[in-house]
Amino acid sequence: MSRILLIDDDEKLGDLLGAYFRRFDLELFASTTPEAGLKRLEQEKPDLVILDVMLPGQDGFSVCREIRKTSRVPIVMLTARGEVTDRIVGLELGADDYVPKPFEPRELVARVQNVLRRAGNRAADTRELRFRDLELHLERRTVALEGKPLDLTTMEYQLLVLFASNPGRTFTRDEILNELRGIDAQLFSRSVDILVSRLRQKLNDTARQPRFIKTVWGTGYAFVGEEMQ
Repeated sequence: MSRILLIDDDEKLGDLLGAYFRRFDLELFASTTPEAGLKRLEQEKPDLVILDVMLPGQDGFSVCREIRKTSRVPIVMLTARGEVTDRIVGLELGADDYVPKPFEPRELVARVQNVLRRAGNRAADTRELRFRDLELHLERRTVALEGKPLDLTTMEYQLLVLFASNPGRTFTRDEILNELRGIDAQLFSRSVDILVSRLRQKLNDTARQPRFIKTVWGTGYAFVGEEMQ
């Protein structure tokens, strides 16, 4: 049974979701403040965190940033703020999915199951991908650029793995989002450009002279790193 930590100041929501999640072999336990949630994350080691943005004292974006300093646990952001910019911020900080309120509990369960499935698939991947100046060790979830460790957010890492696992293939923006998040996310297609830009900066890459990520104008992006045998 997968264990889910909900951080949301609505006590009734925790009770309702806890009962509903049990129907799908998911154990949900809740904290109503950021401080209590971070403490339970450290103590309980859940398989996934559902994190509300509108929290007392410290918003969910700050909590997400705190979690990502020490943990790669999957995170689903849950909030009444449905603006695209808010969703992009969550994506950049390393959230794995974003569900706006009000929501159907069955949809939330489906999103949680999908994120857990993707996390399990990543954990089972033992490949090493080697390119000139760039190495990815998927079992350890580490990336090295020119021999030095590279610090990436969850979404940046997933994007790089997607590209490096398919060298030469051109991905559209919608294909990239569907691959990374497992949902139809046309509303957020411009967030791909932000992710690619941030990843390029960390790779010391440029659009004009790409070593790793090439812009295919009018279509999307392709990985052009030189493979090493």
